[in-house]
Amino acid sequence: MQTSFSGVGVALVTPFTPAGEVDYPSLGRLIQHVTEGGVDYLVVHGTTGESVTTTPEEKAQILDYVRSNNPGKLPIVYGLGGNNTIAIQKKLRSLDLQGVDAILSVSPYYNLPTQEGLYQHYKALSDASPLPLILYNVPARTARNLNAETTLRLAELPNIIGIKEASGNLAQCAEIARSKPADFLLISGDDMLTLPIASLGGAGVISVLANVLPGIFQKMVDSALEGDYATARQALFALLEINPYIYQEGNPAGIKQALCCLGLCGNSVRLPLVAASPALCDSIERALRKLESFA
Repeated sequence: MQTSFSGVGVALVTPFTPAGEVDYPSLGRLIQHVTEGGVDYLVVHGTTGESVTTTPEEKAQILDYVRSNNPGKLPIVYGLGGNNTIAIQKKLRSLDLQGVDAILSVSPYYNLPTQEGLYQHYKALSDASPLPLILYNVPARTARNLNAETTLRLAELPNIIGIKEASGNLAQCAEIARSKPADFLLISGDDMLTLPIASLGGAGVISVLANVLPGIFQKMVDSALEGDYATARQALFALLEINPYIYQEGNPAGIKQALCCLGLCGNSVRLPLVAASPALCDSIERALRKLESFA
């Protein structure tokens, strides 16, 4: 079944205890927080969820927990990507994906494929996937841009329903928006570009900051999709101060520190990431206090 992933998707963090174990009570609080904030769907095992350092057993347990502790019965997007096409195909065919509505798959990294290689990679995943597939273009992490021409070729495949665009290239987003099929979703992968991408015809955002500030994001995206850009701009401008702090020492160190300030989870991350420095903690806390009246 194809679900429309418009609006705000939240790239859930994976809370850890100080000993490094998955903190399920905190994950439950986080899901409750974003659900009450009005987000439209949950993204599990994305970059923000530290998917590269959680084990296969933990991934299965986390997904089970989210499926069982989803008070709003929100759609679930599962992050599954990598640079070994055959291995991902096997996972798509073997994993228990009951209760999952779509797959978010990051472009291959390190191998440095050509555009034709990227096309064939995603075509192979589309052929193997029992669920709709959302492309994920984030060249800052993969060292390869999935360009507009390749995206539009892939958009013609029936099982590929959208792209999370995190290239930071608005001209590229405009090219996709101009020529994409009507039902192909252009989803912002950059919180601060959500509004301009929406103005091009984008469908919303898969957000990091919505872990902490789901209400502001919902207000911004709903307003933009309704054409009320004055209200949407107010929400965007309110986020300008805190946003750079979230990434200053890497994602998800910053967002976990913000969640820690709200008492939703601890700030522990897994190596090679480290927790936010004391100076960054202070900056994030000050920025959050300024947002209290707006939120």
